[in-house]
Amino acid sequence: MIVRNEKDYQGICQAAQIAARVLAEVSRFLRPGLKTKEVDAYAAERIAAYGGRSAFLGYRGYPRHICISVNNEVVHGIGGNRILQPGDIVSLDVGVYYKGFIGDTAATVPIGLCGNVERRLIQVTREALYKGIEQARAGNRVVDISRAIQQHVEAAGFNVVREFVGHGVGRKVHEEPQIPNFVDNGRQRSPKLVPGMVLAIEPMVNAGGAAVRILSDGWTVVTADGSPSAHFEHTILVREGDPEILTWVE
Repeated sequence: MIVRNEKDYQGICQAAQIAARVLAEVSRFLRPGLKTKEVDAYAAERIAAYGGRSAFLGYRGYPRHICISVNNEVVHGIGGNRILQPGDIVSLDVGVYYKGFIGDTAATVPIGLCGNVERRLIQVTREALYKGIEQARAGNRVVDISRAIQQHVEAAGFNVVREFVGHGVGRKVHEEPQIPNFVDNGRQRSPKLVPGMVLAIEPMVNAGGAAVRILSDGWTVVTADGSPSAHFEHTILVREGDPEILTWVE
């Protein structure tokens, strides 16, 4: 497990704050009639305005600056000619590389008024993120985060995605440890959390079943049953007491 020193902490904080501001600005930019590639272009412009660059563009061949996933798309959606419609829900995943460090954050945003299921799904997924963050404190284990998220989601009648999980973050997009949003009783002993660890906690929640599939573009993950999905993420620092949310907009 990677434990960050003060220099690393300061660098990750800067990248995380840029990611948080870009996510907030892109969320406000969304409106009916926009093509998702226009949303991506705006995100690229805002990242550059802060002196950063996309942490996702070119990562394992990913072709856009941020991930834009609409309705039944879970994660890794690619901006293109799709036109946003009233009632859509849009998951925005923003990763920023700045001076050697990475900040990673995500949120699901409704386009105008969405349906009751979608509205509740967004609320529960956001709440699940904070339930997980509450457990990200020194002395706990990764499984404590996983359990808190899963219990909150399933109590609401929804399901967490199994194939994609949270992770450590700092100098690379994905670092150890992996942070599932569910408890896998077959796993080995869960890593213990210590002060200085930086984690990207990110529940991905489906209104229907947990199963997903990947589209022919090789990236876009969708729900297998066509149900809507939501995604929220913060980069956090583990401390002795309460965890610190680094992607909170100051």
